[in-house]
Amino acid sequence: MPPRQPLELLDCSPPLMREPLDTDRAAAVARVFKALGDPVRLRILSIVASHAGGEVCVCDITSAFDVSQPTISHHLKVLKEVGLLTSERRASWVYYRLVPETLGELSGLLNVPTTV
Repeated sequence: MPPRQPLELLDCSPPLMREPLDTDRAAAVARVFKALGDPVRLRILSIVASHAGGEVCVCDITSAFDVSQPTISHHLKVLKEVGLLTSERRASWVYYRLVPETLGELSGLLNVPTTV
């Protein structure tokens, strides 16, 4: 899988409903939503987002699930590849944090006025 390409949205980018996406931008956004379409990955993201201090040790993520450690590693890799998470190794543990810019870009795309 090629490295994640930023969605390249600006603060002034119009929401999804006001301007059609071009092919490349739609593909990039679809990869992020596809990653979020898995319940385990969505739960991982929520664990990281809700953790005090904004980061979580991989040991705390793994212990929250009834799946194998390699499965969790795969899900974390997918979330990193689409730019939703970043990580830092400290000794023998890896700590994960959200990438707020990616979540902000998704939020901006879906920001639809209540009077459409």
